[in-house]
Amino acid sequence: MENIIFKHVKKTYGKTEVVKDLSLEVKEGERLILLGPSGCGKSTTLRMLAGLESITEGEIEVGGKVINELTPGERNVAMVFQSYALFPHLSVWENIVFGLKIQKLSKEEIRKRASKALEILDLIGFEEHKPQQLSGGQKQRVALCRALVKQSKTFLLDEPLSNLDAKLRQQARTELVKIHEIYKPTMIYVTHDQVEAMTVADRIAILNKGDLQQIGTPREIYNAPANTFVAGFIGTPPMNLLEVIIKNDKLFVGKDCLEVPFEYRKFIQNKESVFIGIRPENCQLSCKPMLKALVSYVENLGNQSIVKLELPTKETVNVISAAYNENLDDIKGFSFDWDNVSWFDSSTKENLEKKGGN
Repeated sequence: MENIIFKHVKKTYGKTEVVKDLSLEVKEGERLILLGPSGCGKSTTLRMLAGLESITEGEIEVGGKVINELTPGERNVAMVFQSYALFPHLSVWENIVFGLKIQKLSKEEIRKRASKALEILDLIGFEEHKPQQLSGGQKQRVALCRALVKQSKTFLLDEPLSNLDAKLRQQARTELVKIHEIYKPTMIYVTHDQVEAMTVADRIAILNKGDLQQIGTPREIYNAPANTFVAGFIGTPPMNLLEVIIKNDKLFVGKDCLEVPFEYRKFIQNKESVFIGIRPENCQLSCKPMLKALVSYVENLGNQSIVKLELPTKETVNVISAAYNENLDDIKGFSFDWDNVSWFDSSTKENLEKKGGN
């Protein structure tokens, strides 16, 4: 098994820690997404694996072999960049086969690989076009094609779809999954777009300020975020987070009081406060609410609407409603089912049900 293992990997620039003690195993043949906000260290992590950045501390293993000192050419990885990096003076065909010629493959093998990749990515007929004659989506597919023909066991993508419009991004995501299902490379994909992460990934590794926050399947991360950062980062809109005061097995949000059912009191024992998290789709608008709030704004999305509520504490809560409701005058707040509540420690911000584990 050629698993990729990061062992206590660090990257610093002067006194700035970009990646902090990263330990992570990527399984052979899986699609792993490195997800996080700008500046969290995800692209640096990818570039260290590719050999484009040096490692300050730690080791990276591929198939049990430490690759820290190997040059990029010795690592047998294919990489797709955000900028496409196409040669403007070369045709589509010449861009695609450029690396194969350097490897001195036979003309027949080059033709076979390039023709297959062009077919998969729907570029037949564009072989003689120059990059300036192509649309953004076509340029992106050429860049993917060029990486694909290498037939590397490791496929690295650094925000490859960020320059495309929404429709092309969706098409490209589908193509990427299709490519993976055909060739089964180990695919590591960097993005700050959670929709890409949720739709493409087998597993997602979420980074923030150089720290690994959580790794798991999209379902695991969505349903059981490890901490308030993950809870507030994943989801559109993200999970509603409210800090509540605890007194006598009751939760206080401003002047509103909620009595906690017995089976959930274990999360509040010996605590003065906690954060509770509730997904917007698990909140219900109500004229007799559990928590009082006023409608402040409504986003009509056609098949549903996102209703923003403002609590007396000035905190904002999002509620996803099945359809746009023009008569919101009777809405006094929102309610929820206790089964849908996530509990977070107010000091560590960790999920109390996960006990801080990843």
